Amino acid sequence: MAAIAMTKDLKIIMERLTPLFKRKRNTRYWISLVNQTYTSAFNFFFNIQPKDQRQRSIPLHSLHGYDLAQLEVFLGLLRKQTQLTIEFVGFEDMRWPQTNRVIQRRARLDE
Repeated sequence: MAAIAMTKDLKIIMERLTPLFKRKRNTRYWISLVNQTYTSAFNFFFNIQPKDQRQRSIPLHSLHGYDLAQLEVFLGLLRKQTQLTIEFVGFEDMRWPQTNRVIQRRARLDE
């Protein structure tokens, strides 16, 4: 049952991300994954930053009620769909359950 929900969530993210990704020169694109500790959700944002301009962050989707093991599997599916960099926010000192690797080494300056 969780696999069906994961594929629906992945489809939603890709449907929202694809029209935003314009592949313009001198423009940086990446995905931010934010751990919302207050609402028990993982929020995905698509970030766009043209050279010498401000960054835009566009909400893509939220995953509610997921644990880290399910998120790790979901990110594997997402990485098969897109080559964009994924930035982790709010995951300081947390480890992936399957690989035991640190997710985010230190907090960002704006956290």
